Amino acid sequence: MDTMISVDEITLEHVLSLAQQLRPVDQVRLIARLVPKVERALDAAASVTPGLARKPLRRLLADLGSAPSAEEIDEVQNEMRATFAEE
Repeated sequence: MDTMISVDEITLEHVLSLAQQLRPVDQVRLIARLVPKVERALDAAASVTPGLARKPLRRLLADLGSAPSAEEIDEVQNEMRATFAEE
């Protein structure tokens, strides 16, 4: 049974913990869905405060650790292609 969580109880650490439990292919899908929303939010913030320089998205995520290796990316892409073929 799913337990409802109020918005006040949701933390970055909680979301990261849940995201880390996803399969790599689903983690990639999550990021692919979030990036456009984050970029739109950054663009909107930049239009409100034009004096602030926009940081590249990669620099904003730098504290999350190193990027996946080429092998990891290839593995996820292969898994995504196999999953896509099934759907």
